[in-house]
Amino acid sequence: MPHHILVADDDPHIREIICFALEKAGMKTLAVADGAAALQAIERRAPDLVVLDIGMPEMDGLEVCRRLRQRSDVPVLFLSARDEEIDRVLGLEMGGDDYVTKPFSPRELVARVNVILRRARPAPVEIDDRHLSHGRLTLAPASHAASFDGKTLALTAIEFSILKGFLARPAHVLDRETVMASAYAANIHVAGRTVDSHIRNIRAKLAAAGCEDAIETVHGVGFRLGKCGA
Repeated sequence: MPHHILVADDDPHIREIICFALEKAGMKTLAVADGAAALQAIERRAPDLVVLDIGMPEMDGLEVCRRLRQRSDVPVLFLSARDEEIDRVLGLEMGGDDYVTKPFSPRELVARVNVILRRARPAPVEIDDRHLSHGRLTLAPASHAASFDGKTLALTAIEFSILKGFLARPAHVLDRETVMASAYAANIHVAGRTVDSHIRNIRAKLAAAGCEDAIETVHGVGFRLGKCGA
């Protein structure tokens, strides 16, 4: 079955370019011109991923994502005409999975969409659901389930993959490149600040579940898994 992608951007030319590129890659698309229409479309039918422009009038993409995250964990790829760190950080902290700056390469956008979709929906052949555990933290990779001390964690696909990378090597200190290699394809460039934003989100979600020592910073080197309540 083809993936269904919702494209929300107030520029009709951008919408046309994105939809053409995604449909050429075998996906189905629905395009809307504003944030309110995007939320209505998601309410009618949940897409597999949302391509969401930050700079839309009236209701911007950040507000759309904030409202969306109150009821859904559908993956979000942000678009912005500004290459500003604050936009990237805010977008990721609100639950976005990735960020593309305009002007962009349609080919790169499709590649990033495919990476997110692969992480969000594991291939059917992955039937081994052996749990990864550390302290009171548990991940079930095949079913994409995560919990701390029995409390379910609502992780995005990227956050789940990052945490899985840590649990696979719980005693290792991982640098930023290694952390993101577990979540993105090798040919996708991700800024260091993006890594930090994802780590911050994971820490916050685990802290809300009662884990205050999820991921430790090793200054000048990278990160390592904490005791996780052990």
